[in-house]
Amino acid sequence: MASLRVNNSFSILNTEAKRSLFSATTRRSRRSSSVRLTVVAETMSTDKLGIKIDKNPPESRLSQLGVRNWPKWSCPPSKFPWTYSDKETCYLLEGKVKVTPDGSNESVEIGAGDLVEFPKGMSCTWDVSVAVDKHYNFS
Repeated sequence: MASLRVNNSFSILNTEAKRSLFSATTRRSRRSSSVRLTVVAETMSTDKLGIKIDKNPPESRLSQLGVRNWPKWSCPPSKFPWTYSDKETCYLLEGKVKVTPDGSNESVEIGAGDLVEFPKGMSCTWDVSVAVDKHYNFS
């Protein structure tokens, strides 16, 4: 849990409302006009175009899955087609990718810190704009 100390006034700007939930508590000190703000961010799963994304999952979830023991795969910026013969779960350590399922005009953007699940049988195009380093597991 992180604490932030600010003077007189504060504002919380939540531009990632769909991705994170925030819980804030404040306590005004009698000796000063400062405010103590505690913010807790929780991960939230989204499912778009059949791709499940957990933004910044807690380390306990990664440990439970054994992510750090999975094989690693890397690639430089590039664009290529891919078909998943099995379900893949991956955790991106670095990178930024736009994934476009075949037959769709929409894309899903994934990046460092995302735990992503691709369904068996999905065909798509990976457009890697920032080099990728990821752990992966097929099941």
